Amino acid sequence: MKQALVTGGNRGIGKAIAAGLRDAGMHVIIGARDPDQGRAAAAELGVHFKRLDLDDHTSINEAKAWVGQLDVLVNNAGILEDVALFDDGPNFARSMQVMVNGPYELIRNTLEGMRANGYGRIVNVSSEWGSFSEGLGGGGGYAVAKAALNALTLRASQELPDTIKINAMCPGWVRTRMGGPFATREPEQAAKTAIWLATLPQDGPTGGFFRDKQPIEW
Repeated sequence: MKQALVTGGNRGIGKAIAAGLRDAGMHVIIGARDPDQGRAAAAELGVHFKRLDLDDHTSINEAKAWVGQLDVLVNNAGILEDVALFDDGPNFARSMQVMVNGPYELIRNTLEGMRANGYGRIVNVSSEWGSFSEGLGGGGGYAVAKAALNALTLRASQELPDTIKINAMCPGWVRTRMGGPFATREPEQAAKTAIWLATLPQDGPTGGFFRDKQPIEW
């Protein structure tokens, strides 16, 4: 049975992705910073929970003991503050930590096991706000961090063996706590592309950016 981690999997898009990977027959772990919310979501879905706070270096280091056993990694956790780029330095640093540095460390720590098993699927949940073709919208820290996550995705694909697929995806505007009540898409609709990328066959794409299973511009 393949083992999968979904960061930020206690609600919204992450929770929908976790449910989809569970239905695909995987042993799914929800990573979340809030233990109560994480355990409640895991119990509801019938999956497992590990405390994982990407803004906490100690938490990331503690995860080294078990992330090396993963076959699938979905970097979904994110934060969004509507703050101009130079108005809040701590927010910028936190955005980069949660959405770039944290995913980088998780990817790096899973690779030994993925290489040894000859199999790995890595999905980075990004955004059109991190796309140069879309103009880098949204909060300044968020836009730069998602653009950097896209760059990490593409660069990693150039160095990883073909047995390990790494792709980014844009979920669109989704009705979550981050997306708000007026968003046009449900989490389950957004999760479909992430689930597809997490279960790609050997001849599937790598180093791409997708929305609704279709390539989009960086």
